[in-house]
Amino acid sequence: MADYTLEIYKDKKDEFRWRRTASNGEIVGASSEGYAAKRDCEANANRDTAKDDWEFYKDKAGGYRWRCFSPANKKQVGKSTEAFSSRKNAENNARINGWKG
Repeated sequence: MADYTLEIYKDKKDEFRWRRTASNGEIVGASSEGYAAKRDCEANANRDTAKDDWEFYKDKAGGYRWRCFSPANKKQVGKSTEAFSSRKNAENNARINGWKG
Protein backbone atom coordinates (compact mmCIF):
# COMPACT_ATOMS: atom_id res chain seq x y z
CA MET A 1 0.00 0.00 0.00
CA ALA A 2 1.04 3.58 -0.51
CA ASP A 3 2.05 6.00 2.23
CA TYR A 4 -1.16 6.70 4.16
CA THR A 5 -2.66 6.77 7.62
CA LEU A 6 -5.81 4.93 8.63
CA GLU A 7 -8.14 6.79 10.96
CA ILE A 8 -11.11 5.34 12.83
CA TYR A 9 -13.46 8.06 14.07
CA LYS A 10 -17.04 8.63 15.23
CA ASP A 11 -19.42 10.51 12.96
CA LYS A 12 -22.31 12.82 13.90
CA LYS A 13 -24.57 9.80 14.44
CA ASP A 14 -22.02 8.42 16.95
CA GLU A 15 -21.14 5.56 14.57
CA PHE A 16 -17.60 4.44 13.74
CA ARG A 17 -16.18 5.13 10.30
CA TRP A 18 -12.74 4.86 8.68
CA ARG A 19 -10.79 6.95 6.21
CA ARG A 20 -7.36 6.67 4.62
CA THR A 21 -5.38 9.88 4.29
CA ALA A 22 -2.32 10.24 2.04
CA SER A 23 0.83 11.94 3.26
CA ASN A 24 -0.25 15.09 1.37
CA GLY A 25 -3.44 15.33 3.46
CA GLU A 26 -5.81 14.09 0.75
CA ILE A 27 -8.44 11.55 1.81
CA VAL A 28 -7.94 8.62 -0.56
CA GLY A 29 -10.59 6.21 0.74
CA ALA A 30 -13.43 6.03 3.23
CA SER A 31 -16.07 3.70 4.61
CA SER A 32 -19.45 3.82 2.94
CA GLU A 33 -21.39 3.30 6.15
CA GLY A 34 -21.16 3.76 9.89
CA TYR A 35 -20.67 0.91 12.36
CA ALA A 36 -22.04 0.55 15.89
CA ALA A 37 -18.98 -1.41 17.00
CA LYS A 38 -15.42 -0.17 16.51
CA ARG A 39 -14.18 -3.73 15.85
CA ASP A 40 -16.61 -4.06 12.92
CA CYS A 41 -15.35 -0.80 11.44
CA GLU A 42 -11.72 -1.92 11.84
CA ALA A 43 -12.55 -5.27 10.24
CA ASN A 44 -14.07 -3.48 7.25
CA ALA A 45 -11.08 -1.14 6.89
CA ASN A 46 -8.58 -4.01 7.05
CA ARG A 47 -10.50 -6.71 5.14
CA ASP A 48 -9.02 -8.61 2.23
CA THR A 49 -10.43 -6.74 -0.76
CA ALA A 50 -9.26 -9.26 -3.34
CA LYS A 51 -12.75 -10.75 -3.68
CA ASP A 52 -14.68 -7.47 -3.53
CA ASP A 53 -16.63 -6.46 -6.62
CA TRP A 54 -15.08 -3.18 -7.85
CA GLU A 55 -16.93 -0.76 -10.07
CA PHE A 56 -15.56 2.27 -11.92
CA TYR A 57 -18.00 4.84 -13.22
CA LYS A 58 -18.41 8.40 -14.43
CA ASP A 59 -20.38 10.65 -12.09
CA LYS A 60 -22.94 13.25 -13.19
CA ALA A 61 -20.24 15.92 -13.44
CA GLY A 62 -18.10 13.72 -15.71
CA GLY A 63 -15.48 12.70 -13.12
CA TYR A 64 -14.31 9.13 -12.65
CA ARG A 65 -14.97 7.33 -9.35
CA TRP A 66 -14.84 3.84 -7.89
CA ARG A 67 -16.84 1.88 -5.35
CA CYS A 68 -16.59 -1.68 -4.10
CA PHE A 69 -19.12 -4.18 -2.85
CA SER A 70 -18.90 -7.16 -0.53
CA PRO A 71 -19.46 -10.41 -2.42
CA ALA A 72 -21.11 -11.86 0.70
CA ASN A 73 -24.01 -9.41 1.04
CA LYS A 74 -23.62 -7.14 -2.05
CA LYS A 75 -23.42 -4.06 0.21
CA GLN A 76 -21.16 -1.19 -0.75
CA VAL A 77 -18.12 -1.32 1.55
CA GLY A 78 -15.85 1.37 0.09
CA LYS A 79 -15.81 4.30 -2.29
CA SER A 80 -13.64 7.06 -3.66
CA THR A 81 -14.02 10.31 -1.80
CA GLU A 82 -13.45 12.47 -4.85
CA ALA A 83 -13.78 12.41 -8.62
CA PHE A 84 -10.74 11.94 -10.84
CA SER A 85 -9.96 13.40 -14.25
CA SER A 86 -9.40 9.97 -15.81
CA ARG A 87 -10.28 6.35 -15.21
CA LYS A 88 -6.55 5.62 -14.85
CA ASN A 89 -6.32 8.08 -11.95
CA ALA A 90 -9.39 6.49 -10.33
CA GLU A 91 -7.77 3.06 -10.75
CA ASN A 92 -4.54 4.32 -9.14
CA ASN A 93 -6.56 5.55 -6.17
CA ALA A 94 -8.43 2.24 -5.98
CA ARG A 95 -5.10 0.40 -5.82
CA ILE A 96 -4.23 2.37 -2.68
CA ASN A 97 -7.45 0.96 -1.23
CA GLY A 98 -6.79 -2.65 -2.18
CA TRP A 99 -7.98 -3.08 -5.77
CA LYS A 100 -5.78 -5.68 -7.43
CA GLY A 101 -6.52 -4.62 -10.99
